[in-house]
Amino acid sequence: MNDEMNHQMNDVTHHDVTHDEDESRSKQGKAARRSKVPLLAILPVTVTSLVIGLPFVVGDHPLRWRPGSLEPALVLRDSATDPARTTAHGSATDPAAGGAGPEKTEEPPPAGPAPKVDKPWKAGMPEWGVQIFWEDKKDRDDAYIENQARRQAAYLVGLKANAVSVSFPFYTEGRTSTKLAAGRGTPTPEHLDTVLRVFHEAGLRTTVRPTLDEAVLVPPEGWRGNIKPTDKDAWFDAYGTLLGPYLDVAQRRQAATFVIGTELNSMEGHPGWKGLIAAAEKRFKGEVSYDANWDNYVGGHIDVPVERLGVDAYFPVKVPDDAPVEQLVDGWNTWLDKKSKGPLPRIVLAEAGISAMDGAYYAPGDFYARRKLNPTVQANWYKAVCQVVRERKMTGVYWWSVTFDADPKAAPKEHDSRLNFAGRPDSEREIRACFGSDYAGPGADSTP
Repeated sequence: MNDEMNHQMNDVTHHDVTHDEDESRSKQGKAARRSKVPLLAILPVTVTSLVIGLPFVVGDHPLRWRPGSLEPALVLRDSATDPARTTAHGSATDPAAGGAGPEKTEEPPPAGPAPKVDKPWKAGMPEWGVQIFWEDKKDRDDAYIENQARRQAAYLVGLKANAVSVSFPFYTEGRTSTKLAAGRGTPTPEHLDTVLRVFHEAGLRTTVRPTLDEAVLVPPEGWRGNIKPTDKDAWFDAYGTLLGPYLDVAQRRQAATFVIGTELNSMEGHPGWKGLIAAAEKRFKGEVSYDANWDNYVGGHIDVPVERLGVDAYFPVKVPDDAPVEQLVDGWNTWLDKKSKGPLPRIVLAEAGISAMDGAYYAPGDFYARRKLNPTVQANWYKAVCQVVRERKMTGVYWWSVTFDADPKAAPKEHDSRLNFAGRPDSEREIRACFGSDYAGPGADSTP
């Protein structure tokens, strides 16, 4: 990795901000010695002190938004000086791990069969897709799951998508743990079966994408890319056991791709991948893929022996908010050229996205920052990324993201994540233009 790249990467961190430190301070405050002065006497002083002092402690904007959760949470460090890690999904918020759950949604009305894709995907065609982020709830019945899947399928078809990737969390006990398991937000194999069936019936190319949740990982290395299990062989054994039932569902429902790992930087290069992938290929006959974080992709060889490679692509581009689309395209190509110049027919952008707000080009995956709404920033970014996909002859792009439980046709509320694109007319217009373009794809000969 050259010095120029190191300098640019230092502007963007790879870590989620967690709230363990905040909770610890809160507990210490509760345990402090109580004053003998009557409460009524000290209350005015306390309130005044909080009003004056709180902004100095937590900053002017202490509330930030978690991915997969439309409810704000307290964050003490400001993104301007400690920007969030550079992929947008970050931590799926398992309530058992101290995270906030996804926003409650009304029971969807009964849905009929979803409309079908006009031009179903075939080998060599571009994958025009969306990432569906899904934290399941065990009290959701089968009817709810099916209706919500139909709602999402109809929305995707309306965007002219021909593909969908279903991302969902699984859990660990810490950075050094060798234990991996399904948790509160992990869909059951039965629920996943239903969702894949509905998407398949709509003519969508489907990808299954289990993703390690980050809620219990400890900062400053608190993200899935820097886990350090004490026994990596045991970790891979546990991972294989966890994935088995989901591989079986993917095979039964004719999924096209199964993502065997996402952004596991510190685990790349381990010999355990070979056995894990070989076992997966015995149960699942589609493509087995790995999704690399953008910095690792441009920085060197991704040492995971899979059929195809996805990139979670959040390349920072240091241009003003009013920069023309061509400048954004140039910024992307500067990053991609560090890896390889010219066509990239075997690369799919497994994640791409940006917040609809001022200053987002500097850190597209910063899901904690919350600045002035700027839909044009998001729309222009989408337009630029689509142009890059076409010009570099890539396999396709999956936009991050739509939450499974959300109503995708509802306009985003003020407290919703700026990363949301569903319900933003400018962004949806660019997505439809992209997905409806005349780009024929990388060609069948590019398929691994």
